[in-house]
Amino acid sequence: MATFPRTEPEIITLAQTMISGLEADEAYASPPVQLTTLTVTLQSFIGTRSAAATAQGAAEAAINAKNVQLDLLVAQMKKDLRYAEDVTNGDDAKLQKLGWGGKSAGKALVAPGQTLELAAPEQGEGSVQLTWGAPESGGMPAAYKVQRRERPAGPWADVGTALTCALALSDQTRNKELEYRVLAVNKAGEGGPSNTVLVVL
Repeated sequence: MATFPRTEPEIITLAQTMISGLEADEAYASPPVQLTTLTVTLQSFIGTRSAAATAQGAAEAAINAKNVQLDLLVAQMKKDLRYAEDVTNGDDAKLQKLGWGGKSAGKALVAPGQTLELAAPEQGEGSVQLTWGAPESGGMPAAYKVQRRERPAGPWADVGTALTCALALSDQTRNKELEYRVLAVNKAGEGGPSNTVLVVL
């Protein structure tokens, strides 16, 4: 059995063929939808379809024109805002009159607080795994600096840097009492040192 078409052009073609067939063959003398009604409906659909295509084209053109003007407006506004920042030297009070913020509108960077709860949960031959907790105060850490010294009172030396709250160190001195600590750091400075852990590898 034939399948009814789904696309508009196919439906129009079938409607036109049906109208021609109904008109030419006396066997279809009394269809449920009269030939004149079907013809008027087809012509009406073709007209509204054409109008819709025209309107869609106009809408797309209008949207494109709107976007062009928006891009132009944004570019012009940015130029004036850069000019305003330069001539006022980033003066917040003056820039706020334009609905804008100064170059120094952000919060000042603060050094991190003290690193917490340093531990050495895993130790091996010349290696140690260190874990710790992020500071609960101060600024956001950018990294963590790990330091080590030999007991009882050797100088602290940097032995590693981590971006997360854990670091595995290898090739550590054997058969020595090694003490570790961690400090959180960012561009504003470094926080207070963590507690220390004592390791003998």
